[in-house]
Amino acid sequence: MSEKNKTEASVLYLVATPIGNLSDISARALKVLSDVDFIAAEDTRNTAKLLSCFDIKKELISYFEHNKRERGMQIISRLLAGESCALVTDAGMPAISDPGEDMVRLCAENGIKTVCIPGCCAAVTALALSALPTGRFCFEGFLSKDKKDRRERLDFLRGETRTMIFYESPHHLTKTLSEMRDAFGGDRKISLCRELTKINEEVFRSTVDGAISEFESREVRGEFVLVVDGAREARTADAPEMSIEDEVMLYTNEGMSKMDAIKRVAKNRGVPKNEIYNLFKND
Repeated sequence: MSEKNKTEASVLYLVATPIGNLSDISARALKVLSDVDFIAAEDTRNTAKLLSCFDIKKELISYFEHNKRERGMQIISRLLAGESCALVTDAGMPAISDPGEDMVRLCAENGIKTVCIPGCCAAVTALALSALPTGRFCFEGFLSKDKKDRRERLDFLRGETRTMIFYESPHHLTKTLSEMRDAFGGDRKISLCRELTKINEEVFRSTVDGAISEFESREVRGEFVLVVDGAREARTADAPEMSIEDEVMLYTNEGMSKMDAIKRVAKNRGVPKNEIYNLFKND
């Protein structure tokens, strides 16, 4: 019988690491970190602390935004030569809002197998805690640092009906909330999650206006995940200007099932859903 979860040669392993509580690391993640030939880390100092906690001694090399081009090809060369590598970020899942995305692309281009060791993800953790709709959502990560690009992106998302997830630092939190108020309105529901899985974990559920009032009046610490409710009636005003068929297609293209889209269009137009359904029953 082959060894369970045996580490293979010439494979890049994407290993999720805890976002706060070290007890969240999986047994499989620990085995891979112990068995690979080397580990590529966003910050070798942070990863060294993690490895030390579990008595893992392994070669560490840095792989981050400013050295990813040169270091990425070095990792590819070692993988092609038969070594195995674990890629980790400071916390959570590598390659999600992270330069590991480029490493996975390089592996794909060079025919190198990539295996994901699942685990913590701040975005999904916050979504689950948000008390907002979780059936459909979009991940936006960090907004651009450029003021114009940031506002254009928020304006673009004004009519987004799915729940939206953003990352934000404590230093820019109140500025981002103000820009969200400009784009989405002050009464839009929002959940702010910080220090997830840590001792000082906090989930603040309110409106955008409520969040601004709360965090403008206190010292802001810790990294944040902002979970923002989608637009509820974003398309209502536009509905009379398009056909029923086009409006149903609009919602199905956004990911709704046909029946849910029919229900939404019926609600928008103030008619029984059977009137809309009958138009499509022979499709």
